[in-house]
Amino acid sequence: MINFTKKFDDKCENLGFFVPADKPIIKTSKLNEGDKDRVNQFLKKIEKSKDKKKLHSFDISNNKKCFIIILSEKLINFELNDLGGLFRNLISSHKDLKSIHLLVSENVKNKKLSDEELISEFLYGYILKSYSFEKYKSKKKSDSSIKIDICVNNPEKFNKQFQTFSSVKEGVFLARDLVSEPPNELNPKNYTEEIKKLNKLGLKIEVFGEKDLKKMGMNSLLGVGKGSANETFLVTIKWNGKKEKGKPICFVGKGVCFDTGGISLKPARFMEEMKYDMGGSAVVVGLMKTLALRKAKVNAVGVVGLVENMPGSNAQRPGDIVKSYSGKTIEVLNTDAEGRLVLADALAYAEKQFEPRFIIDLATLTGAIIIALGEEYAGLFSNDDKLSEQLSKIGNSINEKVWRLPLHKNYDKLINSKYADVQNINYAGGAGSITAAQFLQRFISKDVPWVHLDIAGMAFSKKAANINSGGATGFGVRLLNDLVKKHYE
Repeated sequence: MINFTKKFDDKCENLGFFVPADKPIIKTSKLNEGDKDRVNQFLKKIEKSKDKKKLHSFDISNNKKCFIIILSEKLINFELNDLGGLFRNLISSHKDLKSIHLLVSENVKNKKLSDEELISEFLYGYILKSYSFEKYKSKKKSDSSIKIDICVNNPEKFNKQFQTFSSVKEGVFLARDLVSEPPNELNPKNYTEEIKKLNKLGLKIEVFGEKDLKKMGMNSLLGVGKGSANETFLVTIKWNGKKEKGKPICFVGKGVCFDTGGISLKPARFMEEMKYDMGGSAVVVGLMKTLALRKAKVNAVGVVGLVENMPGSNAQRPGDIVKSYSGKTIEVLNTDAEGRLVLADALAYAEKQFEPRFIIDLATLTGAIIIALGEEYAGLFSNDDKLSEQLSKIGNSINEKVWRLPLHKNYDKLINSKYADVQNINYAGGAGSITAAQFLQRFISKDVPWVHLDIAGMAFSKKAANINSGGATGFGVRLLNDLVKKHYE
């Protein structure tokens, strides 16, 4: 629990201080002279030893710990987030710590950020790092009950700034929760029920089941789910934050709740990770929650295709040809290239029904993107330079990085089919992520700005990082929220 207050409680069981890197000294009258001398002596030792660590702790007395957070005036957003995440690790290592009182020194400044932005970015990283998914554990290990009070001159101003970050955190955590759910619990039907809960935030939810999808001609999406006992759905999530009507912005997500590969069966090793194959849809759902919570002044639509890819007796076969919502026919050469089949119908539907200002889709689409970029960058493919540049700049500033890869007519030729308008894989070999993006582009009109984000390497991680503890990351919610906030509100 985080609270901003004017009163500094120097009798608290644990104390902490934000101090500047250039003049690490405590001058406040809010701390008793004895403790102030001990803190300043410790700061002098740090300065003398030229220790470059930004976090320190020591025993200020037999039963009281003191934490030091050193802030350089050049720290940018994601560096502060990372520092907050490291602080979470530090205090979590002290098992019996229940509360801490932090004081922001008067001489702490930042060249680009206000005081409230500076501290909020730090706490934002702390909160993001605090996530854990313990829903199915009989014994919880979470230490989220640690109480943190931050002493500042204007608590109302700080609360207002921090509330913005809290709205984004809620979206990130929802995305992480959805990706972390086991596939026996989060099947497509149950997923729709989770999305419907967002109605209470003012979002308008519309759910289309298999009967609706058949009437609509969404055979590309329906084909993926033919081998599963679980029904297939398309869900739209609308946020109308502007009074005036106009073209909305649109986000589309792949929601394959479990992917066996279908008849083109995956290897058994690591197949349990295929519960993550709905990561793109989770980002869209989390983003829409964030936009609603912070009452974003924008009209936005989220579209997610929810399906399970199983090798049942009625499953789609390699060699099948389906007619998509757009009218284009698709030869399915590999049933494990199913995400693009889901997105083909979802993208065409989003464009036709909403005539959006732009479309951004997200999907854990290809293993090839992990080989190319690892867990550092999401792959970005686009027909629009402006949108691509905006995403790249924001990604670098918040450390949700994207790397643009090419689209070209020569790659496009590799997915031409002898028997249909397009085939769902490239049999010539190579450029797996690019030809997947070329496939998606077939279902986008040339005059609609479009970005495809392949987040296969980013949606989950086997290792912990500065602001996530391993597993689902929620990558994309912060990136797209900042895109909306900076350029489209």
